Order: sequence, then structure tokens, then C-alpha cells
Amino acid sequence: MSLTREIDQKGTFFKGLSLRRGSAMLKSINPATEEEINSYQEMKLEEIERIVSSADQAFLEWRRSSFSTRSLRIKRAAEVLRTKAEDEARLVSREMGKPIAQSRSEIEKCAWACDYFADQGEGFLQDQIIETDAARSLVTFQPLGLILAIMPWNFPYWQVFRFAVPALMAGNAVLLKHASNVCGCALAIEAIFREAGFPENLFRTILLSSDKIGRVLELDKTRAVTLTGNVEAGKTVASKAGSLIKKTILELGGSDPYVVLGDADLEPAVEACVTSRLINGGQSCIAAKRFIIVKERYDDFRDRFVETMKKKKMGDPFDEANDLGPQALDSSRRHLHDQVRRSLEKGAGLLLGGEIPEGKGAFYPPTVLENVKKGMLAFEEEIFGPVAALIKAEDETEAIRLANDSNFGLGAAVFTSDLKKGERIAREDLTAGNCFVNAFVKSDPRLPFGGVKESGFGRELSQTGLREFVNIKTVYIK
Repeated sequence: MSLTREIDQKGTFFKGLSLRRGSAMLKSINPATEEEINSYQEMKLEEIERIVSSADQAFLEWRRSSFSTRSLRIKRAAEVLRTKAEDEARLVSREMGKPIAQSRSEIEKCAWACDYFADQGEGFLQDQIIETDAARSLVTFQPLGLILAIMPWNFPYWQVFRFAVPALMAGNAVLLKHASNVCGCALAIEAIFREAGFPENLFRTILLSSDKIGRVLELDKTRAVTLTGNVEAGKTVASKAGSLIKKTILELGGSDPYVVLGDADLEPAVEACVTSRLINGGQSCIAAKRFIIVKERYDDFRDRFVETMKKKKMGDPFDEANDLGPQALDSSRRHLHDQVRRSLEKGAGLLLGGEIPEGKGAFYPPTVLENVKKGMLAFEEEIFGPVAALIKAEDETEAIRLANDSNFGLGAAVFTSDLKKGERIAREDLTAGNCFVNAFVKSDPRLPFGGVKESGFGRELSQTGLREFVNIKTVYIK
């Protein structure tokens, strides 16, 4: 994707890395109604520098706090989330169009992450005593400092909490640069941490367009950066951070393959595949994108899949009966439709959807393409919307080859009644950071989350993610 696009699919686009002194307005637009929700004054360099300095001062105090103090504050954040769950969920649905039931689930998942790291964080960060020729030697885990988080709009709370909670538990401070269309969510998240009793400047949100983030990376007190976005944004940030020798974690999306083998139980397989493709309007990094079915089950799977997709309802995200809301941005919808159109021009077949509906809102219907092959955008690129690509494979070997024939490697799944075979394929054959058997891929605070190849590097969540933004320090005492 070109760096000259106005905005990428996930709202983390970089035109350049210079921070100008302009004062643009950042607008939040309801994607279902096209009405402006609010506008926000972009911060100037001087204000951001003051925020960074204050956050660094808060870090110097917080890093000395006990694990019990950190745990209590994080537990309190979970309580605040649950107390305000309905208001927070409605804010998510207004700003990016997620169906309200899914917004509520997102808020609860954030609270779950708080509970998990509050309970487990101290154990994950305990010193490790190592027997050497020293009188005493150990490995200790010390916080790095202020971590810059560049986050997308698709899960505006979860993407932040899954990084921020372990970072705070480790003793770091957080500076959030959220996608410009979810400024309301960004400010609400800061308010949650403040209400939970964290030091006033320990978690701060900056309001800034993404093309101006470079100067923030350059500030000495910004010690590391994490980004969830597209590949070009990741390359730009990683290059900048690398030149500054600053730790970087990248999650850059995927073209997740779901392999359906000849012995798969099709009813639950289809249900899992459709759910994964349509959750969050298809705007999920780990949503199923490419469905690779061995030829003896292809026709049956295709017919069931299309019929299930037809039953899903699209409309007002606040209507509990609807399964899909709008795409979060009209620019995203236009890009999605262009990917569909160009795939059809290359020879893909259209089984369902594929047309932009009339009326207000950035809606795009459940869409199914078949005869998708390498060289088509539906095969090669991340399809960030409710569009499924069906691919027929001769046998298991070709199915796995097609699954891995991608520049991405975030999630993958295999469906089979032979659990030993499924585990072998997931463990050894599929090239991705998260491989599931007979289930759709999802993140879990207890398990590491991240990708390989152009899906990024580093991990979030679990003990592994908690230790990404720490100094793993050796202490040797003679």
C-alpha cells in the first residue's frame, strides 16, 4: 500500500516523520450516520514535549512502586471499566461502528486483561536466581520508561489495554497516540486510568495526526514504541526507531488462512469461519481472510458458507438484531470495494454481495468470492472487511502450501476430526504466530500474541508480552 494514501485500513498511516507546528482539527465521524460526533484540536509540539516530560517524571516515581500497589491500581481499572461498561461500549460503537454487543464484549475483555495481569504480573517479573561461579547471580526485570503506543481504530479499547496493562504492571509509563477517528475513546481510556488512581501523568493521550509522530519518537524520554497498523507504517516506524536504537513491537495484520480438510465436521467449521470473517465487520487483524478447502469438501463447504453469510444482518450498530455495522471509515470501504472489483477483474467469481449499498453510512455487505488465486488482491493483500475468499485445493499438501504462500503470518486455523493431525499441522506446518485447531483465532491474555514475516515481530500478552518492555538485567555478585 502506498504511503501517499490519505489513511490506511486501520487508521495508522504515515506520510512522513516530521512534527510540524500546525494546529489541525481531528474529527470523529459516526460511520453509520455520517454525522460529526466531535472535533479535537491537534496538539502542538510544545504541549507534547510538556506531556512527555511529565510522563517521564511520573515513571520515575512509578518504577519504585511495589507490585502490590501496581496490582491494586490495575484491579481498580477493571472495576472502573465494568462500572462504566455501557457508556464506554456506546462510545466505541458511535466512533467506529462496531455492533453494540461486540463493543460490550470488548470492554469486558479489557477488564479481564486487567484482572489477569494484576494477579499474575508479580510472579512473571520475579527475579530468577541462576547458579554460577558467583556468590550470587540473578536476572531481574526492570522497566524501560515511557513507551509510545501508536494504535488503530478497529478495537479502540482492547488494542490499547492489551499493551498498556502489562506495560504499566512492569513499571513503565504510557504515551498513547490513537487513530484520529477515535479521539473520544483515546481520551476516555486516559480518564479510566486516572480514575483508577494511577499517577496523574503516567498514562497520557496525545492528539496528533499520524504523519507527525516522528518528532515524538525522537524525544529522548520516549524509550520504546509499539505499533499496530499496516506494513508500510510498520516499516517506517521500525526504520525510525532502529535509527534511534529504540525497542519496537509491531503487529501489522494478516491474510489469515483457514484450512478445511476432508475429515472436517463442516457444520461447526462453517460457523467458526463465518464468525471469524464477520466479527467487527471483518475489520480484525486475525479475522479469517482466505478459506482453503480440499476439493472433495469444497462444494459442500461453499454452499453452507454462502447460506450462513446470507443470514447475517447489516445495519444500525445499536440494533441488537444486527450482526454487522458499517465500516469504520468511508475511505476503508472504498479501498475494500476496489480490492473486490480488481479481484473480479482478474477472474474471481462473485457468490454474494460485492456492491456498495445506497444510503448513508459506510456499510459494505457480507461478500463471498470464489476461484481466488495467487496474483489476485483477495489472495495477496489483507482484506479488512466482510469479504471471504474461497480457494480450492487438490489435497492437504496443497492446502498447506497455499496457506503459507503469503507475505503475512499472523493467524491460521485448520479444521479436522483428527486432533493429532491438526496439532501437527498447527505446530509444524502452518507459518503464523497463532495457529488454532477447530476454532477461530482469537487473542487471550494468557497466551502470547503476535506474528511473523510481514505481520510483524515481538509479542503482546502473557508472560512473554509482559517482558517485552523491560530491561532483562544480569546481576553478578562475587
